[in-house]
Amino acid sequence: MKAFGLRKLTLAAACLLAAAAQAATRLTMLRPPADSGPITVFYPTDATATRVQRGPFTLTVAVDAAPVAGNHRLIVMSHGSGGSGWENSDLAQALVAAGFTVAMPEHAGDNWHDHSAVGPPSWKHRPREVSQAIDAMAADARFAPLLDGQHVGMYGMSAGGLTALVLAGGSWSPALLARHCEAHLAEDFPTCVGLSSELDGSALDPVRIAVARRIIHYKFDEDTTLQEGHDARIAAVVAAVPMAAAFDMHSLAHPRVPLGLVRAGRDAWLAPQWHIDAVRAACNGCVLLADMKDAGHGSILSPPVPDLPPRAARLLDDPPGFDRRTLDGVYAAIVRFFVQNLQP
Repeated sequence: MKAFGLRKLTLAAACLLAAAAQAATRLTMLRPPADSGPITVFYPTDATATRVQRGPFTLTVAVDAAPVAGNHRLIVMSHGSGGSGWENSDLAQALVAAGFTVAMPEHAGDNWHDHSAVGPPSWKHRPREVSQAIDAMAADARFAPLLDGQHVGMYGMSAGGLTALVLAGGSWSPALLARHCEAHLAEDFPTCVGLSSELDGSALDPVRIAVARRIIHYKFDEDTTLQEGHDARIAAVVAAVPMAAAFDMHSLAHPRVPLGLVRAGRDAWLAPQWHIDAVRAACNGCVLLADMKDAGHGSILSPPVPDLPPRAARLLDDPPGFDRRTLDGVYAAIVRFFVQNLQP
């Protein structure tokens, strides 16, 4: 880009951020589409924010206040496995401060209160749920006049990162996941079994590996259909610590939209070498927005999830030495990426 054009874009982004930052964050819920969960919406408002409790999280928002226009751009956020919108709320509020409206669908069968479809069954229908969230915002009388539904951003973390990669043009299959787990089961055990088991260095580890291998082969070996998703309204995508070992990496060589990545160097759930680093090696033109070298898999989440069960805590809690104050810079990089790539 010519220097003048870059300066003009940077100035426009700075003005947009400054103007939108005057608005508070509003919070509301939309009714769930068929076969999906409710949609949490964060958006700009002129109302006064107050402290509200949502599960174990305390948020400072204006609940069900009147919206203001912001920058007319929508971001859809896809949560990680077993997650919700609340642990992504600080990033959502950073986006709202820049003028964006943020919609967070709760993925059916893979959320904080329902684990019945964790893994590939959920991954298959997550892109459709993202599209349903865009549809729901376009159909809502409060938001439709304020949003350009043809230039939408999409952010996803972990399993939501897989969703993000799919909507950027990637394709995956359960059989490719099984092939990865056959080759790297012991080294990437949490990817292949989730929270159902873990290796602890004891004499039982070979048994755990054998049982996991048998289950993976039974469930996924024959499912070779490449899973894809497309929504022409999505114009920019960010994938944070994405689940990626199940992808055909050739499909990510040339993303159909600008694709930003966030890496956690000490990710114990999705080991970087087989996930985000493999995406970076395959992808031409992807932008590494943040490389959090001391971060774990859940370090991108804020507020952090409290009182996790021990097995989940070992995979999601911050590693020693990670400084949560650095998240402000990570979130600012994500905001800049969407500002730059969702211009009219």
